[in-house]
Amino acid sequence: MNNLAAEEMPSLGKYDLIAELAKGFVQENASTVMGIGDDAAVIAPSSEYVVSSSKVFMENVHFDLTYVPLQYLGYKVVTVVCSDLLAMNAIPTQLSLNVAISNRFDLKAVQDLLDGVATGCENLHVDITGLDITTSRRDMIISASAIGECEPAQLVKRQGAQDNELLCVSGDFAAAYAGLLLLEREKKVFDANPTAQPDFGGQDYLLRRQLRPEARLDIIEALRRENIVPTSMVNVCDGMAAALMQICHASNKGAILFEERIPMTELTFNTLKSFDIVHTVAALNGGDDYELMFTIKQSDFENIKNVQNVSIVGYIKEKEYGCQLLTSDNHQIEIKAQGFSKIQHNA
Repeated sequence: MNNLAAEEMPSLGKYDLIAELAKGFVQENASTVMGIGDDAAVIAPSSEYVVSSSKVFMENVHFDLTYVPLQYLGYKVVTVVCSDLLAMNAIPTQLSLNVAISNRFDLKAVQDLLDGVATGCENLHVDITGLDITTSRRDMIISASAIGECEPAQLVKRQGAQDNELLCVSGDFAAAYAGLLLLEREKKVFDANPTAQPDFGGQDYLLRRQLRPEARLDIIEALRRENIVPTSMVNVCDGMAAALMQICHASNKGAILFEERIPMTELTFNTLKSFDIVHTVAALNGGDDYELMFTIKQSDFENIKNVQNVSIVGYIKEKEYGCQLLTSDNHQIEIKAQGFSKIQHNA
């Protein structure tokens, strides 16, 4: 990104500002004919299907700038909007960004935000083809839209799971939720004593999972190398329970999820325990994982072993079975998506 002096921001007109900020963006995709610099972008997709997704991010609703660095926020915006495309088995190619800011923010703040966006796009080989900056009364508001490409035979929906198919997930769970708990705890300490220093010793992984999550392009690429086309797939952004219920509802099926197979790091487990939160409840109903949940045919069992960071956590059943959790002590519990704000404490 360009390093404009903060005092230059008031003197720049809107279009000059956008033109200056856009100079650091590099286009990688052949499908990008024209990006920032005209009234609209021009895209010539190489695949038959073009897949799109859009999100809105509002300060003090979706992010808290007390503890979220703007570079990380920009990176997370890219992760969130592109994860929806990956959950359709599409490859993200272009992204358009709109930012509303007030006079609370100087040019460096805008540059930091866009640096994070640029880094996220570079990591996913996504071109930034649209950028608009406008004013808000006070809070920062961001909207982002992403476009991806997919051949018809590769497209995967939530609908499509069949009886006895394997239920898989990427990555591990509840680390982002544990990271949020730590950040909120230290924010309360800071509010009570502004001279206090945050205590995050040894918990970088949890903070990174919350502040700077990664979109799982690596999983989609690995599945393609193994010639695995999932029968259904969903983005896990509001916990495993909501994701599983979305697949089952769309596919008109039930499922069984094995508690002992839910992937979670020891650090996450211990941190949740320190907050008196049941680790399984956090995995089922926590948020901000941005992992993939998908189903595959039994015939893909051997190939899925070659895909790193994927766990088989259950299988699909008939609709009448419902969505069930088989606990580690061999009890079955009906799965209900409580949502991010309703995680119960073990007290």
